Amino acid sequence: MKKSDIGLGALMLCVIIFLIIPIPAFLLDVMQALNLALAMVIMFTALFSREALEMSSFPTVLLITTIFRISLNVSSTRLILISGKAGNVVQVFGEFVGGGSLVVGIIVFIILILVQFLVINKGSERVAEVSARFTLDAMPGKQMAIDADLNTGAISDDQARERRQKIQDEAAFFGSMDGATKYVKGDAVSGLIITLINFAGGMATGMLMQGMDATQALNNYTIVTIGDGLVSQVPSLLISLATGILVTKVSKESDIGDVLVKQLFSIPKVLYIVGAAMMLLGLFTPLSALIFVFYGVMFILAGVMINRQIATEAIGEQVNEEEVAAEEIRKPENVNALLNVDPIELEFGYGIIPLADVNQGGDLLDRVVMIRRQIAIELGCVVPIIRLRDNIQLNPNQYVIKIKGVQVSEGEILFDHYMAMNPGYVEEEITGIPTFEPSFHLPAIWITESQRERAEAMGYTVVDPPSIIATHLTEIVRSHIHELLTRQDVQNLINNIKDANETLISELVPKLLGVGEIQKVLQNLLMEGISIRDLVTIFETLADYAPTTRDTDVLTEYVRQALKRAISGKYFPNGESTSVVTLDPEVEQTIMNSVKQTENGAYLTIEPDEAQKIINSTRGQIEKLEELGKQPIILASPIVRMYFKKLTQDYFPDLIVVSYNEVESDVELQSVGMVTKE
Repeated sequence: MKKSDIGLGALMLCVIIFLIIPIPAFLLDVMQALNLALAMVIMFTALFSREALEMSSFPTVLLITTIFRISLNVSSTRLILISGKAGNVVQVFGEFVGGGSLVVGIIVFIILILVQFLVINKGSERVAEVSARFTLDAMPGKQMAIDADLNTGAISDDQARERRQKIQDEAAFFGSMDGATKYVKGDAVSGLIITLINFAGGMATGMLMQGMDATQALNNYTIVTIGDGLVSQVPSLLISLATGILVTKVSKESDIGDVLVKQLFSIPKVLYIVGAAMMLLGLFTPLSALIFVFYGVMFILAGVMINRQIATEAIGEQVNEEEVAAEEIRKPENVNALLNVDPIELEFGYGIIPLADVNQGGDLLDRVVMIRRQIAIELGCVVPIIRLRDNIQLNPNQYVIKIKGVQVSEGEILFDHYMAMNPGYVEEEITGIPTFEPSFHLPAIWITESQRERAEAMGYTVVDPPSIIATHLTEIVRSHIHELLTRQDVQNLINNIKDANETLISELVPKLLGVGEIQKVLQNLLMEGISIRDLVTIFETLADYAPTTRDTDVLTEYVRQALKRAISGKYFPNGESTSVVTLDPEVEQTIMNSVKQTENGAYLTIEPDEAQKIINSTRGQIEKLEELGKQPIILASPIVRMYFKKLTQDYFPDLIVVSYNEVESDVELQSVGMVTKE
């Protein structure tokens, strides 16, 4: 057995012995001194522990010390009633603490009982009860926070396990403390009852059995009774105080002494006010000038010292920050940070800063968040973080949009103006500064705030500067989203649906296709504005056709055909006849004859003059549709669609090319032209 086990067993055996067998006064003195020492150890340990769980065994300690103290009370009561004496410790407490006066001793004893029972015990009991309830109520939220940190990789499995165990330990501890405080309350009540029994029993024993008169019995038994009560109540009061300290502990970062000093004496202004108030009380009231002026001076001096210390620490922190910054710059690995490229950047001149500054009422940051949300819903793809930064090298009202560090578009706004655009049917003109809308390069006019209502009444579309930038940024991100889709993004998309579609994912990745091949298919879809939100359908289609071909262009066509409901819904509204242009069979045959198959995929080898004829014919048909106010859509055979799109991509990037297999059967189409080689 361990020494600690032997000691604990011996203590509990002593409890049993003291309750049954009379013990000599000397041994009682030894045990009462031990009881007082243990009470001080427990109180100071509770005071200087950093958090409550450092004394997780406190409920058990509370129970053991309570029963040990009660056993000493029983032994002392037995000695008092038998001999009228209970050892040196009890006698000294009765005479010394009471100052030789029975009345003073009784009053001190009653005060200790009231303080312990009404103040410390009652408060500790309430705090323990509330702490237990709040701890249990907070457990689900803490568990969810741990799971969230674990899922994002902020903590490891071992750390998550430790944090979960700590939450369970806290719940068990505060639940036990809620019940353990009842021991303290009961101990105070029992101490009062035992004292009354000692007094009454001692008086009866002295007068009836030992022949004392009332005065002699009162003097003799009152002193030992009060002494016994004080010997019992002082350790009980210390342990009650330890209970209150433990259940009210909130600091987990430093010792309670540091926390109290820092929180109470850290504001010089407070110390100045208190010092001045103490000096005024000493000088202008009958209160002792020596004491109050002394305290006033001490508080003011303490405020001066703390103020100097704060200033010194501030300078030290500033120096440390500068040293850390300089050290960071000197580190060789910081050169690598300069090589990082942000996926999307929005740089603007200083004149546009108010639009991005929340303190000045700017909402550009909120609009950027909405852009990411809008594209995620529309295309099913998570847009990378969009960096906003000012650039003094730009014109004050200029902004630049960069993709992977390369400028792809720019614009210029007038901060205190609005952009008015004629939708096409407004005949009346409005005065302003001519310009072009940056997103779609439509003619527009800058107007002032005073002209806004009039322009809207006339039918103009009026847009404020933040909306102009947000719309422009949205169109740029939408047109380049396929470039921003990385392999890691694809893996994240796969992980999002893996739990609900484990069979599909295990069949597809990596047995049939790698993440890079799936990335190319998704990029092909995004390049033409097709949403990839329906990942299950996309992956099901890839799993069906990947065994026969790993050509990502061909797989993309199969996926598009599987998504024909979404494609038809996007380009061909229900109940409306849609005007389209078809391909001449001769053009389709020419394209198919020019396709060359290689190990790395297929590509076109069409003659330049024939390609130019097809491009010219396509341009003519597009212009015809635009004159009719229709969206240019070209319908092609499934096997030709992707090659025709590649052929025209550089000339007409926004041209919509759809195959027959991507159109729902209930869609009504009207052919208004044909692309030929003539």
